[in-house]
Amino acid sequence: MRILIADDHRLIVEGVKLKLAELGPDTEFVEAMDVEQLRQIIHSDGASRFDLALIDLAMPGGQRAAHLADIIETLPGLRVIVLSGSEDPALMKELLAMGAHGFIPKAYSPEVMLSAVRLVLSGGNYVPPMMLEENHVATLAPSSIGSTLAEASRSLEERLRKLLTERQIDVLRLLSQGKPNKLIARDLGISEGTVKIHLAAIFRALNVRNRVEAVVASRRIGGL
Repeated sequence: MRILIADDHRLIVEGVKLKLAELGPDTEFVEAMDVEQLRQIIHSDGASRFDLALIDLAMPGGQRAAHLADIIETLPGLRVIVLSGSEDPALMKELLAMGAHGFIPKAYSPEVMLSAVRLVLSGGNYVPPMMLEENHVATLAPSSIGSTLAEASRSLEERLRKLLTERQIDVLRLLSQGKPNKLIARDLGISEGTVKIHLAAIFRALNVRNRVEAVVASRRIGGL
């Protein structure tokens, strides 16, 4: 597997490579530290061999999302994920509409990033939970937002309780915040092994394959 990582921060690049190396021993990385280098790579003869590209939105030499549009247009079959320090749902919506297959805020944990990458590589799109919440709120009149959110929250928990235990709902709630197993275990006062058992049960109950799909499925159940 060949992955392009475009980001001007060396620590980010090395951290992404370290986590994505878990995809398999044959994973190969190509790096771009600025927009000019990125454009040279995507217009080279070997560009068609990339399986995935993770692109930082704010890179030296870039003008908003022009370099993202360039890679989507030049390599239409490539799976593309945006990495960004922004958590603006409106920006996420714009970039996904442009043709990106996912948007991962840099504040998210490495485990969430890996799950999102696996989802995108399998043919899905990764939409951060906050964007789903924003889309729901945007359709409401201001006077009804508070009561409607409360009703939606109650509806979500009522439906989830039919599928999951109280403890599994607690695990899912922390999972949706992007917390890794270690922090979930600490917050709930249980072992990491117990967290893994709960996660396996959650995946089966929601008929999903990974952490990202579990969060998305839980919100769809509640109509979010």
